[in-house]
Amino acid sequence: MSAKPPEGQTPPADGTLPAAALAELPRHAFGIYIHVPYCATRCGYCDFNTYTAAELGGGASAATFATTASAEIRLAAQRLGPDAPAVDTVFFGGGTPTLLPPADLAALVCAVDDAFGMRPGAEVTTEANPESVDAAALEQLRAAGLTRISFGMQSARPHVLATLDRQHTPGRLPDVVGWARKAGFEQVSVDLIYGAPGESERDWAASLAAAVELTPDHVSAYALTVEEGTKLARRVRRGELLEPDDDLLADRYIQADETLQAAGLAAYEVSNWASGPDAWCRHNLGYWRGATWWGIGPGAHSHVGGVRWWNVRHPTEYTQRLRAGQSPAQARETVSPGDRHVERVMLGVRLAEGLPVGELAPGELAAVDGLVASGLVDPAGLAAGRISLTRQGRLLTDTVVRALLPDL
Repeated sequence: MSAKPPEGQTPPADGTLPAAALAELPRHAFGIYIHVPYCATRCGYCDFNTYTAAELGGGASAATFATTASAEIRLAAQRLGPDAPAVDTVFFGGGTPTLLPPADLAALVCAVDDAFGMRPGAEVTTEANPESVDAAALEQLRAAGLTRISFGMQSARPHVLATLDRQHTPGRLPDVVGWARKAGFEQVSVDLIYGAPGESERDWAASLAAAVELTPDHVSAYALTVEEGTKLARRVRRGELLEPDDDLLADRYIQADETLQAAGLAAYEVSNWASGPDAWCRHNLGYWRGATWWGIGPGAHSHVGGVRWWNVRHPTEYTQRLRAGQSPAQARETVSPGDRHVERVMLGVRLAEGLPVGELAPGELAAVDGLVASGLVDPAGLAAGRISLTRQGRLLTDTVVRALLPDL
């Protein structure tokens, strides 16, 4: 959810969806994303739809968020109707979801269960900043049915955290991971960012080593991007900081992959590593596989049967619409079959499981042999009927996609 939403058509005020979109509900896994738009402070690199307390006006208080978001959950159940499947995954993102009291997150899990029902073994994840939880809060979250937690580690080096405007200290991570394990979370994940200005190869190695020492079930590692409108972008524009270099980012990626693979964490998606299939983030796999999800909260995006929509961004307007009995959707679009195919290829090749060869048209298949010869596509995967990338291919995913989709 970056700073500027896409253009789209005006949706019905009541949020009604086309019958053709609803007809696809039984075919896909169903996830609920809940966007909690509150942060204690704004990180310099972040362009997500988040707000600090000082930026919010009346009607947008974190204290009322659970009540307001529950209203959208009930609206979702009404609009999807009796054929809506039970929920496979719930994901609290943000923002910092754990700025809300554990009882509020618990209430939202209950609201989802009441509205749709939860499948047995459903995955329920929250993101958390290390400074936003303690042992007692983690115990309460686990008791509320959360099964997975993802901690925003970003770096183990204080000067890198300072450049990113992160507030926690590196020594906090072992504590919170230990508390999460003791509370009984089934999967514990840590998020890393590489390529920050001033981060050396040794700094990145230290961050990777610190992450591995936590013995997480899952690690996400993303290259820093400089987004327009952020504090980081302004500092780069003024010459205070250097923008990350593509070759350096590639080196950092290889460094991460080698370290994490050696620790028993295999890449199942370009930027995500896990100890095994049980530790894969099932909610995110739904995005990558084109499943169904309803996004709850200000600025949240949703997808049902080729129809995508996105909510109004400011918490005050979001609250006002729901209190008036209206959908909070700002705009929507119907994705054409051709565009759905393009997205399937773009996302499918990012997964280690690969893209089934049968999903490519004959003209698209013509590029495959060249991609294998270039070392970008795994020949063993191809022999098994799937387009899967080598490590070099993961570094050049856009190149692979352009070759497979020459008309893109």
